[in-house]
Amino acid sequence: MKQRQEVYQEIEQMMGLVPTMFKMLPDSSIEQEWELFKKVQIEETAIPNKYRELIGVAVAAIMRCRYCSYYHSEVAKLYGATDAEIEDAVHFAKSSAGWSTYINGLQVDYETFKSEMDESVEHIRHSQMEEAHSH
Repeated sequence: MKQRQEVYQEIEQMMGLVPTMFKMLPDSSIEQEWELFKKVQIEETAIPNKYRELIGVAVAAIMRCRYCSYYHSEVAKLYGATDAEIEDAVHFAKSSAGWSTYINGLQVDYETFKSEMDESVEHIRHSQMEEAHSH
């Protein structure tokens, strides 16, 4: 198990400083939290960093967490996201949250919803294939 100072050295090397949020972690979990943070927030994954951060922007907006909103917006820009892309991510989150509220509040039958969405996706897929073949 790494000592706190070893973890701090890694954090500072990667981030340029040790943010207070890491300093507040207990000794018993700082190494695990840092490793998880690196794996999920920093390292390359199946989703490119820019798009993962735009997802973070949307999630932060839904959670209404100003810390997360700031972090994910700034890191998204670091990875090349434009203001328009950030706005689009937030708008998508707003739309999704609104529809979720509406269909849950009205208690739309879930099996009917799934069936209708499956039919719709298949229709769109078929239309796209036809359009691709006509060009």
